[in-house]
Amino acid sequence: MPVQNTFAGVDEALGPFAPALGRDFVAYRNHIHRALNHCLALAGGETTLPAAVLLAVPFHDLGIWTDRTFDYLGPSVRLARAHLAARGLEAHAAEVEALITEHHKVRPYRGPFAASVELYRQADWVDVSLGMVRFGLSGAHLRAVRAAFPDAGFHWRLATLSARQLLRAPLKPLPMFRW
Repeated sequence: MPVQNTFAGVDEALGPFAPALGRDFVAYRNHIHRALNHCLALAGGETTLPAAVLLAVPFHDLGIWTDRTFDYLGPSVRLARAHLAARGLEAHAAEVEALITEHHKVRPYRGPFAASVELYRQADWVDVSLGMVRFGLSGAHLRAVRAAFPDAGFHWRLATLSARQLLRAPLKPLPMFRW
């Protein structure tokens, strides 16, 4: 399956946050596009993704930069809800919130909107784990996606933020994880 380079509305939603993302803009954008390509592959070669996935993904980790916190799920949901409200898309709010709050769940998600949440949860895990967790995706797929959307320092940023969080709050080193 060829790598898809654009996804409806994703770059437009992310663009206004370029100043907050600063030098991490390309790294975060590429993470988003890698994960969306993993979604397509995990969905068995579908050519379109659920609307809520496309609406949630630009915001899923964004609170890290806008609110300068590693406990970012709440701020990310707030940003997504504001985006939805400004566009009259509040009907997607509950699903978008589930996608954001559950994307770092360690075990499979079985709650409301399970199909879209689990699809994105797996895709994000594939990217964040650098392909160590694959959910059946091939090495060829991972290489093609990484070639199209290089890391650009994304994983290094995650490592430095994780280390900083561990020093600040050793009893809550990964506040975004859900069991």
